[in-house]
Amino acid sequence: MIRPAAVWLAVCTLILLILPWIIGNEFYVNMASQVLIYALFALSINMMLGYGGMVSLGHAGYLGIAGYACILATTAGYDQLTAAIFAVAISTLSAAFFGVLSLRAPGLGFIMITLALGQIVWASPIARTTSPAATTASGIRRGRCRSASTSRRAELLLFHAGRVRDRAVLHLAILALAVRREPDGHARPAAPHAHARHNVWLIRLVTFVMAGFWGSVASVLYVYYNLFLSPHAISLQQSAEILLMAILGGASSLTGPIVGAAIITLVKNVISTYVERWNTLLGVIFVVVIMFMPYGLVPGCTQLWRRWRNRSKAVGSAAEPAE
Repeated sequence: MIRPAAVWLAVCTLILLILPWIIGNEFYVNMASQVLIYALFALSINMMLGYGGMVSLGHAGYLGIAGYACILATTAGYDQLTAAIFAVAISTLSAAFFGVLSLRAPGLGFIMITLALGQIVWASPIARTTSPAATTASGIRRGRCRSASTSRRAELLLFHAGRVRDRAVLHLAILALAVRREPDGHARPAAPHAHARHNVWLIRLVTFVMAGFWGSVASVLYVYYNLFLSPHAISLQQSAEILLMAILGGASSLTGPIVGAAIITLVKNVISTYVERWNTLLGVIFVVVIMFMPYGLVPGCTQLWRRWRNRSKAVGSAAEPAE
């Protein structure tokens, strides 16, 4: 039996796939691409936060590992697809190593270890000594290809920087795949009663690695979209923003991180052109949402809708004449 949620997801995905060709202005298509990339980042950390009970402050480290690995592989002469696969593989292996280290300490210790690991990647020699020319559009798009045929193969259709709509469709397709692979919200590996039947540490490690994998995929998309990577992009501020996206939208829901990513990305890129202190505005939005909707925007709005619907039903029942 087909679930209604799956039908709605398929319909929304189809509409969004057509949307880039309906929108004529490339600015909005580019903005949608940024939202989709950050939504993938937020969904990856939501696997840890919402389903694994793990708070990470080093998620931007995957952006550094996968991003610089992709850049170095491309400038070494490999085509973009090979470089992307190599970058995701290296970053996912790093996530497994980080998970083994982080899960040795529970609670606050886990948070501090992830923060330390993120700062180690941020201050690493590769991030600090990589030539700026290697992280620009020429380094990422062309590199030092070994032959003319390799150069032609390097310009893959979906990675081509000039095809804005194709790139947006790629981002949407990968995001839809990530949403499809999100674990069931009813299964929480961190639940105390799970000790009797499951190896909780192993489940948390698998969740950590899955989050690292999707964070690595988002990192490669980020690099190919921006055609540039700097140490600021892998700083603690980036990790905090990704975490805020998941919390703001609602870490306990599947669509919450996507909503949070859309709000924060639009505030950073659109509202900031009109409001100088956009960081203050973002802080006010976050405080107001947490005060009145402590579980996030999506769960809060869902709860309000249910209350309004129940109240409407109660009023309608009271208005019916007694027989």
